[in-house]
Amino acid sequence: MEPALRRRPLIALPQRYAASTSALRYEAVVTARALAEAVFRAGGEPFMMLPGPPGEAAARLARCEGLLLPGGGDVAPWRYAGGSPSEVHGAVYDVDDAQDAFDFALARRALTCGLPVLAVCRGLQVVNVALGGSLRQDMGGVEVEGVPEGAHRHVVHPVRVAAGSAVARALGAETVSASCFHHQCVERLGRGLVATGWAADGTVEALELPGGEGWFAAIQWHPEDTAASDAAQQGLFGALVQAAGLKDFSPSGA
Repeated sequence: MEPALRRRPLIALPQRYAASTSALRYEAVVTARALAEAVFRAGGEPFMMLPGPPGEAAARLARCEGLLLPGGGDVAPWRYAGGSPSEVHGAVYDVDDAQDAFDFALARRALTCGLPVLAVCRGLQVVNVALGGSLRQDMGGVEVEGVPEGAHRHVVHPVRVAAGSAVARALGAETVSASCFHHQCVERLGRGLVATGWAADGTVEALELPGGEGWFAAIQWHPEDTAASDAAQQGLFGALVQAAGLKDFSPSGA
């Protein structure tokens, strides 16, 4: 008889709206394959969650044991910068208010009830803004074929992580090579958040929530890019799934 398989903790992975994909004729909802595979490798079951009404986010999230907030387009500047046209930088792209509303509802609910959370790139920015922080709308850089190419786009650079932090424990290291693709970054920290990772230029690359109810880590880089071959980056997904699999965890927040 084959041994029974251990049940995989269900990790909510909100999908992204896409105008088109190569395999489909029309608009689509998509998930980065590398993210889903990293969760699965860690022993979790990625649950591709269709963005929907924010008011339903809490009930839908209640069936899950962890949340992975992925990368994506920019958060609408009006959510942290007042919202007038003069306050929106020309480099801001792919803003989708419906996507924002759903991601913010998921983030707030997960943090309130202590659901384990790993937030990646845009995910870090969503959490920071959801907790009252702000973003630098564009980090600068030159334009290549009309696309802003700042110091943190299409690059791999070292990140220093605070000793003893949740991110350092998950990585098993205090310095890692990070695959980055972002033109925005944290400007003002949200309530309760502390920076625990930095690039050489001082850009915040990791956030944690010491007073939070559950396991939480937010990183500005994309660990999924190299997780298949880099045990340190895979360790972030392992830490999320391990926290989600705790037997005494109640996703209802009770």
